[in-house]
Amino acid sequence: MSEISKSANGTVQTPFGERMRLIRFRMKKEQLHFSEEIRLIPRALVLVAVVLFVIAQVLAQVIAARVGGPWPEMSRRVNVLGLVGIVTGGSVFIAAIIFLAGYVNRDAKRRGMNSTLWTFLVLLLLPAYLATGFIIYFLVREPLPYDCPQCHANVSARFNFCPKCKCNLRPACPQCRREVQVGDRFCSNCACELGEAATIPATQG
Repeated sequence: MSEISKSANGTVQTPFGERMRLIRFRMKKEQLHFSEEIRLIPRALVLVAVVLFVIAQVLAQVIAARVGGPWPEMSRRVNVLGLVGIVTGGSVFIAAIIFLAGYVNRDAKRRGMNSTLWTFLVLLLLPAYLATGFIIYFLVREPLPYDCPQCHANVSARFNFCPKCKCNLRPACPQCRREVQVGDRFCSNCACELGEAATIPATQG
């Protein structure tokens, strides 16, 4: 027996339908820019990554110089360059993991999710499943909260009504009860004229 739920405004939603609604909402509402998203990474993590990179490079050169000591000059140079290249590649990989973990922590917090749990989950899955934890997070993360179109209070994408002013955040067609978008004049499902109910979010008295 499939689980079906009815929202407060009369629209019928299945768990899958609600998930797809949130995905569509996220794609439509969220205009994310890389330059802004990268600022979510804590500066302390960037500093830690730079310090670790410098330490790794110094150690690599010291080790290469000791190992290649008795070798001819050309072999010694190849040794140093090879080891520095390997350390650089490894450092970039580790830095990417550190930055992604920091981003997940900050991003989950601003979306109202459990930031500690998600950070722990993506790091826990890392040794055996590589980036699987990060992929899962980006697929299931909640949409960003947005401003109520009436009172401009910050509301969750899961809300049907604004808790501050009772603004209907998910207007429905009066005929077929399918959810419509604010600004629609006609229902896309049954072509019913919506009037001002969808043009201007209605308040419940």
